[in-house]
Amino acid sequence: MTENSTPQGKETWSFPKEFWLANFMELCERAAYYGFFIVLTLYLTDVVGFSDIETGYIAGIFFAGLYFLPPFVGIIGDKIGFKNGLIIAFALLTIGYFFLGIYTGKLAVIFFLIIAMIGGSFIKPLITGTVSKTTDEVNRARGYSLFYWIVNIGAFTGKTFVPWIRQGLGLEYVSLFSAGMTLLAMFFAIFFFRPLNETKSTKSFDDVFTALKRIFTAPRLIILTLIVTGFWMIQHQLYASMPKYVIRLLGESAKPEWLANVNPLVVVIFVVLITQLMKKTKAVSSMAVGMFLMPFSALAMAMSTSLESFTGPQVSIIGDFWLHPLTVMMILGIAIQGLAECFISPRFLEYFSKQAPKGEEGLYLGFSHLHSFISAIVGFIFSGYLIDAYVPDPSTLPAGITAVEKAAVYANAHYIWYYFLAIGMISAVALLIFKYVTDRNDKRLEAKSAN
Repeated sequence: MTENSTPQGKETWSFPKEFWLANFMELCERAAYYGFFIVLTLYLTDVVGFSDIETGYIAGIFFAGLYFLPPFVGIIGDKIGFKNGLIIAFALLTIGYFFLGIYTGKLAVIFFLIIAMIGGSFIKPLITGTVSKTTDEVNRARGYSLFYWIVNIGAFTGKTFVPWIRQGLGLEYVSLFSAGMTLLAMFFAIFFFRPLNETKSTKSFDDVFTALKRIFTAPRLIILTLIVTGFWMIQHQLYASMPKYVIRLLGESAKPEWLANVNPLVVVIFVVLITQLMKKTKAVSSMAVGMFLMPFSALAMAMSTSLESFTGPQVSIIGDFWLHPLTVMMILGIAIQGLAECFISPRFLEYFSKQAPKGEEGLYLGFSHLHSFISAIVGFIFSGYLIDAYVPDPSTLPAGITAVEKAAVYANAHYIWYYFLAIGMISAVALLIFKYVTDRNDKRLEAKSAN
């Protein structure tokens, strides 16, 4: 019986020590990641001094790198071993986060963001690989469900603590919190995580590039990836647009980090239920439901001014406490995004894996986040221009501007979300066209093979 086997093939919640260590380290890393990167655009503008447009480019490239690099650094991780890979990853993350809080010059910040990006790109293949190697066919589903929950708990925890750090100590201290979390994870990687019985991978960088080339020459995969990019462009606005939008309209006391937590909360509550309800539905059909939900998410975010015209500056929630109309509509819009994600993300991965040649599913799935790579670049850069146009940095406004004049400058701030509503509608319609064409082609092939 192997180390990670369960006795007599019975499903159990008992896993090897390395499984729990990997999940604890993932919790620390996710708390660090989401804690800092929910305020990344604020940090780049308010602390470092980049303009909103420059911030869009820098943050977009950074996020895109995190989604594109894992298949390549995964090859390195396989060659040097999981333990060494984890130590290097957490060391790079700790260095990157720590010095982002110490040195805030523009060139230094770009350099340490690159360090953090490289470290972060190691984590996903190493941690998910550890979960895979410490589970077997019997308990793997439970293992990954635990992993998924811990990822979301880490994301939720990081964003929950950040407002107190940002408002109490300052934005630059958020990265020191993240450095502390990854340093803790590195400590456990060094002193408690032992090397696994690893089978050295025979995959090379050439194999990765070959898989990437095949994806780009597979019409269905690349077209569907581009369509789903529209969904993720809207989803990325939780980090690209929402923090600045909320703080500049509601003031420094606002907590966009807590608003962003609505997304993982909804996903954790509903993803299993929705996946079960839709399991007999074709993957593209399930994704279509989510794609048509996304425009309503953007619409809800844009409707705060309409709500305020009816309720005034505060909305009573069950008569016990009050929220600003913008906060109410943000919560609703982000909740809709979470529901849409439940319909889209699991089924997209399912569809992507089925299009891969047999034996190359792992390499193909390494690029299953190409949509996030594209949407990060386009979405963040687009956001930078929209923020600059509709919710400009208060420090760039004329000196001595009155409250009435400032309100006039921000009067059309909600127009930002109409752009993403349009992107969502175009993507949803494109997915319906994609479904119609592929279903028709599949029927023709079936009829031809029957004859």
